[in-house]
Amino acid sequence: MSYYTQAISGHVSLMMRSEPVDEVLLQPDTPPELSQALSVAQAARLFAEQTLKLPVGGAFSSFVPLEHPWVVVNLIAAPEFSLTPKQWCYPFVGCQAYRGYFDLAKAKQAQKQFDDNGYDTFIGAVTAYSTLGWFDDPLHTGFTNLSEDRMVALMFHELAHRVVYLKGDTAFNESFATAVELEGLRLWLEREGQPEAFERALLRLEHRNQTLELVGETSKVLRRLYQQRNALELDQLRLRKQQTLDDLADQYAALSSNYPEPGPFGSAPVQLNNAKLALFQQYNQYVPAFRQLLKDSGYEFNRFYEAVSRLSEQPEAERGDTLNALSKRFHEHL
Repeated sequence: MSYYTQAISGHVSLMMRSEPVDEVLLQPDTPPELSQALSVAQAARLFAEQTLKLPVGGAFSSFVPLEHPWVVVNLIAAPEFSLTPKQWCYPFVGCQAYRGYFDLAKAKQAQKQFDDNGYDTFIGAVTAYSTLGWFDDPLHTGFTNLSEDRMVALMFHELAHRVVYLKGDTAFNESFATAVELEGLRLWLEREGQPEAFERALLRLEHRNQTLELVGETSKVLRRLYQQRNALELDQLRLRKQQTLDDLADQYAALSSNYPEPGPFGSAPVQLNNAKLALFQQYNQYVPAFRQLLKDSGYEFNRFYEAVSRLSEQPEAERGDTLNALSKRFHEHL
């Protein structure tokens, strides 16, 4: 109950402190940078509704300043010798591989309990989240402090969760939203006459895909290792696990050394564990599949959403096979 109390009170606090964007824009003491960001956000809302066919409703029509650059933090926990993260189940949204906290201290308190029980854990700052249309989510400084292209992309991503949300399948939900985000951003920047900004977005995606490939290979090694946990001494198992993770960190450092900005895991050197790897894979696994499905839909968003909805109704194994086949087709035509 204490968890739900902080979650509900945290969101209600956001809603109660928010002001209509139109009123913020009229206030004489609103900083020019904020006015510019809010004006762009309002144009992006209209674009999302008219061009991307997203169910915008009253989302992002209000604004609330935050005391920090994140709106919530997520706790991820995975057993010491497993890449399958713990699942938390909630009313309405089903099970997820993370637990969100508005209070960092409470997240750290929960993290310590898992640490004490031998789990690998990670707390990640979250710039935005979606209530899936249950509430009119506000804009906040987590959005407006971003560059304009990243702010718009994040808006499209969160609005996509209102279209299709499959309970208990983080990889499906986040990959779908990222595909909408990418195509939406491309169209938005074309309209704004800023194609070079989309090239930067594609470069970030390429870096993410390269990192995902490294993580995928390391995960295969770790899974084989964890299958031997009954045959190896505990100290040996831990040593080989750490060596494998250190090797991945070294590969990531070499890969990201020439990136113009920090890579998906941040600036090297990085500390990696089961929780970080599990979360990263879940958020990026099927992006190519949904991009291929969008292409198959003739880049018509309503057709695409209908196809995604049908896909979400397939049994889990069949859905996975379909997504993998779509991913393969996407990579074959690059």
